[in-house]
Amino acid sequence: MRLFVALDLPWPLRETLGGLLNSLSGARWVPPENHHLTLRFVGEVPPYVADEVDAALAAVKVRPFTLALSGVGVFDRNGRPSALWAGVARSEQLDHLQNKIETALRRIGLPGEKRRFQPHISLARVDGVSEAALARWVQGHNLLRSDAVPVTSFTLFSSQLGKEQPVYTAEVDYELA
Repeated sequence: MRLFVALDLPWPLRETLGGLLNSLSGARWVPPENHHLTLRFVGEVPPYVADEVDAALAAVKVRPFTLALSGVGVFDRNGRPSALWAGVARSEQLDHLQNKIETALRRIGLPGEKRRFQPHISLARVDGVSEAALARWVQGHNLLRSDAVPVTSFTLFSSQLGKEQPVYTAEVDYELA
């Protein structure tokens, strides 16, 4: 199983992000049903490790909090723009949840995440978009904001890679308490 831990976005945020869909010619847009905020990529694991991941995540205890969108940006790969994203306002509670998940997964023997946590929602692949068009799009949308929405759970997802888009399946929801 190919697994990751994420926040499944509430409908108001999906609706806001869906309004950006197809607003940049040449971008390969992520469909709204695939929008999520990754807290920790786990990767390909055998079923017994998936069970250990589930048990570790079930023990994570964090209070509910709120989440809001904040700006847009671009990730580069090898010095070239590769992905367009919507930012998420940093909060102590979001960082705390991500740290608790990271710690829980390290305790069961998974290697630590090498990249620094940067809360974002992937919007599109942009490797075929001119840098000038991309810069205009980012400038035109960099004030993207949303109202804060409640976060009451996080989810363990499985991912099946497909020709067009991956298919994400929510395997287990973990309530915040």
